Amino acid sequence: VPALVVPLRKTLASDVESRYKAVADPKALVEFLDKSRSAISHTHTTSAAPAPALAPATIAFSTLSAKIIDTLHSDAASPDTLLYTNARDAASLRALAPVVLPSLRGRALALAGYLKQNETEDIRVSKKVQAFWEDKLAAVQALLDVFENADKENDALKDYFANAAHVWGEPLHAILRQLSVDIVGPYVLGDQFSLVDIHLAAWLAHLVALSGGDASDDGATAIGKLEAHAGIALPKDAAVQDAAQRPDAPQQSKLAVFWTAVKEKPSWQKVYSEGLY
Repeated sequence: VPALVVPLRKTLASDVESRYKAVADPKALVEFLDKSRSAISHTHTTSAAPAPALAPATIAFSTLSAKIIDTLHSDAASPDTLLYTNARDAASLRALAPVVLPSLRGRALALAGYLKQNETEDIRVSKKVQAFWEDKLAAVQALLDVFENADKENDALKDYFANAAHVWGEPLHAILRQLSVDIVGPYVLGDQFSLVDIHLAAWLAHLVALSGGDASDDGATAIGKLEAHAGIALPKDAAVQDAAQRPDAPQQSKLAVFWTAVKEKPSWQKVYSEGLY
């Protein structure tokens, strides 16, 4: 879980020693970092970094940005869900099992531990929280049953493959199609990189990785692998960035143009220098 400890100014009494608060929500974290960028600091030093400028400048773009960010953080777009359902047959399930089992076992142990502590009153939580933990543990246990028995034919595998096909099917297709409509190009809101591009770049990198893509892939190749893996064909209605120099270049999907643009940024290359994840 992304986390950042940041100081709070003038929010606590003078006799309270702690002036720090954890920011764990990815959306809040990105917004905080953007708002914190300034050429002048309270330590009387200066920075070469530009002043905050990644937030959308208009109400219309702010609304569109918030809509896309919320979509990318929705259950249907969850990278974890897409990872755990990224198997289409017995062979791919066996290949995926060693990747996800350590995480699933860790989650199961943690949830079981919380429930045990609540039972023995070492900790006390509400009935609502207890029910939430129980539901989560049941869901994790169901996945464990599938992956720990990946080499055995059983009814649970049939249910898993049906659910996997659904998760990677229409719910994800709807998101990809809507992104193809909403993106202005080459970045989400046009020529300027903005907050929503940070969210989309990370989310898209994860999907391309799950689809067998690589950080070295250009936009057409990376998104082509995603389309093939998800079983969708996106509209090819966007011109490549250097269309003036390549007048005969075929049009690409907006996501392909976005990928080509964002992968040229030094920050993207630094994060994914050792491969996508």
